[in-house]
Amino acid sequence: MARYMEALTIERGGFRINVPESWWEFDVRPESRDDSIRRMVNERVQAHPELAKYRDAYLDFLRKAAADAWKSGALYCGCMAESFGGDTPITGSVTVSLVSGRSSSGEPLSTDPVVMAGQLAVKEAKKEGDSWRKVTTVDIPGVGPAARTYGIEDITIPDDALKRTVRAVLMQTFIPVPGQEGKVALVAGSSQVLDLADSFLDIFDAITSTFRFTG
Repeated sequence: MARYMEALTIERGGFRINVPESWWEFDVRPESRDDSIRRMVNERVQAHPELAKYRDAYLDFLRKAAADAWKSGALYCGCMAESFGGDTPITGSVTVSLVSGRSSSGEPLSTDPVVMAGQLAVKEAKKEGDSWRKVTTVDIPGVGPAARTYGIEDITIPDDALKRTVRAVLMQTFIPVPGQEGKVALVAGSSQVLDLADSFLDIFDAITSTFRFTG
């Protein structure tokens, strides 16, 4: 998967981040995302006919990623969906969202990375194959310290009446926004390809390390 680390710089209002150049950015707005995703997949399949058998898998993955990104308040959503000759495509996504929190009394929650890390729950795997989550702090070059969780987690499917979950490799990094109380930039990377968990965690870490505030 090393070839995916050739970088493309994405800039938005207030931040920039580098992602692998082969990843797709797409519209996450409900009124236009389905058409946008369909066009992207059709263009990709036209350029690479060998991917035609994965068309439905690509569409399902990208539509779900777009819907989840919109609900999280994402300002950017990028995905990879590639075939390396196996039975299923390799998929992953990264989103950047601005989120904020307040206490029950209405006060902004602390964005101090050490405080945030102390409030995030660690989960230990009780047996092989269980989900798990580690919590740490990291230093983003040119930005500073940030709280982070990473692991293999069971994520509740949004708006699912049965509260079903999907298991995914997940990394979330909470980067304090300078001068704005209670607000963080959340950079989240996820993939359901559990066999490549270590590789995806390395990729998500590399992408997150390029995050910078602008303006």
